[in-house]
Amino acid sequence: MPRPPKPKRIFFDPKAVYFKPRATPLSMLDEVELRVDELEAIRLCDFQGLDQKRAAEKMKVSQSTLSRILISTRRKIAQALIEGKAIKILK
Repeated sequence: MPRPPKPKRIFFDPKAVYFKPRATPLSMLDEVELRVDELEAIRLCDFQGLDQKRAAEKMKVSQSTLSRILISTRRKIAQALIEGKAIKILK
């Protein structure tokens, strides 16, 4: 039986929860879903410039967990940009 997920600290509440390519109707787009903890990891490391150790401390997770979150999140964002998919942020 897998270990239950550990709650992560989130300090950011996004104003926008949907991003899509311009001039393409939403009904024609596939979506990539980002969880709020994934967005928080990107915000701390890529936007605020914190190193992974410090960002992991802020989120109350291990550095290796934060690293896995970042890898997954960056892959999702890259997929959305390259393949023209919408990004939906799950709250």
